[in-house]
Amino acid sequence: MTTSIGRRTSYLAVPANLLLWLIAAFHMLLLAALFAAFLTARPAAAEDVACTGRNLMVELQQNDPARYAEALKEADATPNGKGIFWKIEKPGLAPSWLLGSMHVTDPRVLALPPRAQAAHDAADTIIIESDEILDERKATAALLAKPELTMFTDGTTIDKLLSPEDYTRLETGLKQRGIPISAVSRMRPWMISSAVALPACEIARKAKGVQFLDQKIATDAIAQGKQVKGLETLAEQIQAMADLPVEFHLKSLIETLELGDKMSDVVETMTDLYLSGDIGMTMPMLKTVTPEKGENSDYAAFEQRVILDRNKVMAERAAPILDAGNVFMAVGALHLPGKDGVIELLRQQGFTVTAVN
Repeated sequence: MTTSIGRRTSYLAVPANLLLWLIAAFHMLLLAALFAAFLTARPAAAEDVACTGRNLMVELQQNDPARYAEALKEADATPNGKGIFWKIEKPGLAPSWLLGSMHVTDPRVLALPPRAQAAHDAADTIIIESDEILDERKATAALLAKPELTMFTDGTTIDKLLSPEDYTRLETGLKQRGIPISAVSRMRPWMISSAVALPACEIARKAKGVQFLDQKIATDAIAQGKQVKGLETLAEQIQAMADLPVEFHLKSLIETLELGDKMSDVVETMTDLYLSGDIGMTMPMLKTVTPEKGENSDYAAFEQRVILDRNKVMAERAAPILDAGNVFMAVGALHLPGKDGVIELLRQQGFTVTAVN
């Protein structure tokens, strides 16, 4: 099979499949952040690199007020779309706390809001998506336990799936990030995307060993003598991504490379929305800058497997831990909003969940 993706040149036109991958990499999938750190931990990637992205929503508001207003309307209609920090209560229990996280090393993200930091420090137990990120050996074991999910085990290599032009683009893109293509030639496309989807400044921080938010939360908790519990295994996260068609991941990989430096703009926009607590705006924003219209079967499959299915698992596994009270829980921010989000699912299990300003 040969895949060749047409180029898009519009400043705001971000390919749909790429946007889905970005959602996973920056808000939901811990494995993406962990594996990207592993791949990019090379001296060539360790130089100081300034972040250069700009907020696409500012440009959209100026250039197309109607589309901007449409995005705002959709965001306002999203249940629990405002706020990244929430209080969890149940009669007879000490209150617990829920933080929507973003799996990045951006210092603005790492600086928890004061009330969130205080709740973290006072909590008895810390919940994160996967506690395996605390142990490199466990994380490596998770990657190796089912090699067919992360690697081609039938002799296939990435060059056999791409056109010569796209293969050259991939080789160049990896070289710019200090990663020889030989190191990833047998990896499945979504694993390679874990590295190339990140802007240069994020790669540089990861290469220097800066922890992403969830790692920092858990590491700080261990240092304070707290118990840290995970809601998923990394193997389960791997399975969620591997269940999606290889064609989806191939398109995402090439579109990531085609976007080039504009990746920083998308990431900066997502980060600004996160810092302002406008989580409900993230999906409308991504749809707004996506040129493809109408029903998208890739999106439906992605949403079900990577978001909705995992929301249920997280809420079900968190509930008995939360029943002890005084818990600080941090999961990807985009798991929180929506009628099938973690917040609503916790409410269905008898908890009162309210936003904390």
